Amino acid sequence: MSRVGKSPVVLPAGVTATVADDAVTVKGPRGELTTKIVRDVSVSVEGNTLTCERSSETKQAKSSHGTMRALIASMVKGVSEGYVRNLDIIGVGYGAEMKGKAVSIKLGYTHPCVYQVPDGIQIEIPEATRIVVRGVDKQLVGKVAAELRSFKPPEPYKGKGIRYHDEYVKKKAGKLAVSSGM
Repeated sequence: MSRVGKSPVVLPAGVTATVADDAVTVKGPRGELTTKIVRDVSVSVEGNTLTCERSSETKQAKSSHGTMRALIASMVKGVSEGYVRNLDIIGVGYGAEMKGKAVSIKLGYTHPCVYQVPDGIQIEIPEATRIVVRGVDKQLVGKVAAELRSFKPPEPYKGKGIRYHDEYVKKKAGKLAVSSGM
């Protein structure tokens, strides 16, 4: 039995879950999320706990069991607490600013990089060199942060670019002057 799949998901205060047809809907103070239930897994709600059970012992059912439980746990955390991803912009003259529903980032190119913020995501720029991505959907928050980082990933020589706040960039040594022994 899956170690992840067999543990129940406890619903915190203010969060409700419903199972209808082949989907699980979780509602909380920050929003509402829905996901489809995988074919070989059944989800049940008893009081303030959700449990996942698999219908067979096939390899597909075993792998889907833990995945379904993890997805539901991520949804519960998202609607109750939310997810946050912090990005740092490193480089002289680099910076970001909000322009309506879009983020404009100066990264040393001839033009600013403009990113349209999708629905369900809030972006804050407390400083010109920090971007905070917030939302209830863990996958969407990670996707938006990765797309913003892809404009200019950190390079290994000076570390310039956009990086996650907790990311460590291993720097390489530059070219060394070699004296010819003539």
